[in-house]
Amino acid sequence: MKSNADEIPRGNLAGLRANVKADVLSGFLVFLIALPLCLGIALACGYPAISGIFTAIIGGLLATFLSNSELTIKGPAAGLIVIAIGCVTEFGFTGGKDPAADYQAYRLALGVGVAAGVLQIFLGVFRAGILGEFFPTTTIHGLLAAIGVIIIAKQFPIMMGLSPEGTPLELLANIPIFVMEMNPKIGFIGIVSILILLGYALINNPKLKIVPAPMIVLFVAVPLGLFLSVGQEGTYTFHDQTYALGTQFLVNVPENMFSALTLPDFSGLPTSIGIKYVIMFALIGSLESLLSAKAIDGIDPWGRKTNMDRDLLAVGVGNTLAALVGGLPMISEIIRSKANIDNGARTRFANMFHGLFLLAFVAMIPGLINQIPLAALGALLVFTGFRLASPQEFVHIYHLGKDQFIVFMSTIVGVLATDLLKGIAIGIGVKVVIHLINGAPIHSFFKLNAEVTHEDDQSATIVVRDSAIFSTWIPLRKHLHRFLQEGKHVTLNLAETRLVDHTVMSKIHEWIMEFEDKDLELSVRGLEEHQPMADSIVAAHVKRVS
Repeated sequence: MKSNADEIPRGNLAGLRANVKADVLSGFLVFLIALPLCLGIALACGYPAISGIFTAIIGGLLATFLSNSELTIKGPAAGLIVIAIGCVTEFGFTGGKDPAADYQAYRLALGVGVAAGVLQIFLGVFRAGILGEFFPTTTIHGLLAAIGVIIIAKQFPIMMGLSPEGTPLELLANIPIFVMEMNPKIGFIGIVSILILLGYALINNPKLKIVPAPMIVLFVAVPLGLFLSVGQEGTYTFHDQTYALGTQFLVNVPENMFSALTLPDFSGLPTSIGIKYVIMFALIGSLESLLSAKAIDGIDPWGRKTNMDRDLLAVGVGNTLAALVGGLPMISEIIRSKANIDNGARTRFANMFHGLFLLAFVAMIPGLINQIPLAALGALLVFTGFRLASPQEFVHIYHLGKDQFIVFMSTIVGVLATDLLKGIAIGIGVKVVIHLINGAPIHSFFKLNAEVTHEDDQSATIVVRDSAIFSTWIPLRKHLHRFLQEGKHVTLNLAETRLVDHTVMSKIHEWIMEFEDKDLELSVRGLEEHQPMADSIVAAHVKRVS
């Protein structure tokens, strides 16, 4: 149950004083999660490890004051790994074979990051936050699942002490070979780390989960790495085979973090590579960030709502500054934000404190970070990828209807076979074809056919004809938003539609809750003659043929 209005914590000076203990504690616990993840994500992106820390610090210390999102944590996210590593690779990244080429690819990627951040600022200024409502829900789930598969494929060899080479599908097929050919000492650390993460997920007692799983992994992996002399240059023999050891298997951050500040190179921006990745960083990053912020709003104990345009502006400013000093792209990150809520955060200052703890740790004891085995970070990312592409996600989508499962799988295959943008386009294209087969008129993809009548000062009716689908949800949402602001009860009549797709059905149910929160009613009528395509209440509905 949500608290009364006068009890709602706010991210202002009074809120800082009143909630400082809860926010400091949550900020510290989120810092424990963020530290290893920021390092691992940066390395997986082909960036220096410290770049992930730069981003999280800026996200905490800057974005906190620009966004009104009270509980989201700003920082680098696993969902952007695929874009970042693609960007540096196309700019000439060699994976350590040519350090000079790698450094130049990194600087060119930073130039792209600055441009993408500026584009996000413009999107926020021109109120483009609503674009997060346009894309089909199932396509987004497919995109995230595909990213999860790619992360698993790329990070599993690192967890085994090997170097990943090949496409994601080739790497997945070679997992048994990676296990057989692993560097035993490095692989042992990786396997222990993943077992800790899997075991931690099975614990239901909150008291036993005070210390976050990523930090437990480090508590075990660092001493284990020291015991096994992982960082000692040389070789060892196991079962008559010789394996290497050395600092290449450990994190490397400079003793002075300020010496790692790196200026971007903008010469790659006019190229086709630069243009493509500016669009991908801005589009995918904005979409992920908006979806995360919206999801966190849905579980905010006080029911506070984020201004999505303002949050997008904050992310854009943060990304611009982060890229200017050598950092990764940032978003409103879902996993750390959810942990922030679970840890009892009350205002946006928890995000600030998490940034301060990261700054203090890296400034004072960077030597400890340099003892972290890369295999442990690889295990963290493999587990993160598994969460994005978990079997439960596939089962959940299947229960929404076979049509949704086809779109979901088409997006995954499209992303794995091409890239993120093309994969999304393939998923949307498949969805359009399915809608046409189910009777949606072509013109209904481009314009909402709706009639609005005002019955009295307290109520209104919206009659939708032809179809109610993802591409025309935004104008329908504008009607609902206007009536919500006016304090009117709304009847949404869908009797004259041929198709109401899953995206619209799921969003209508979200808006029913929005109206209930304001003691208003949004009632849906006219679906009696429609056939649901699955048992779920948010499944697509197709009108029965007479």
